[in-house]
Amino acid sequence: MSGINTDDRMERMRSRFQAALAPLELTLDDDSALHAGHAGAASGGGHYNVRIVSLQFEGLKLVTRHRLVYDSVHDMMHKEIHALAITALAPSEV
Repeated sequence: MSGINTDDRMERMRSRFQAALAPLELTLDDDSALHAGHAGAASGGGHYNVRIVSLQFEGLKLVTRHRLVYDSVHDMMHKEIHALAITALAPSEV
C-alpha cells in the first residue's frame, strides 16, 4: 500500500461518519495488515472495522443502519475501502 496515506483516509472516514451520523461513540480500526496479500489489499483498498453508537439508529433495522454507514463513505467504497465491518448501535443497546 505504498503511496497511500492511511491516516488521512481514516481521518476522512471519521469526519464523514461524524457529519452524517453525529455518533456518541465512534471507534475506527484499520485491519488492512491482517489481509496482506488479499486481492483488495493489492488494489489499494483497506479493510476497516467501525463501531458507531448514534441516536439516528434508534428504532432502525440493522440493514438500514448499515446503509446509513455505507452512504456516508459511498464514494470511498471499492477504491479506498475494500471491506468495512460495521457495528451500528443505538444508545439504548449499549
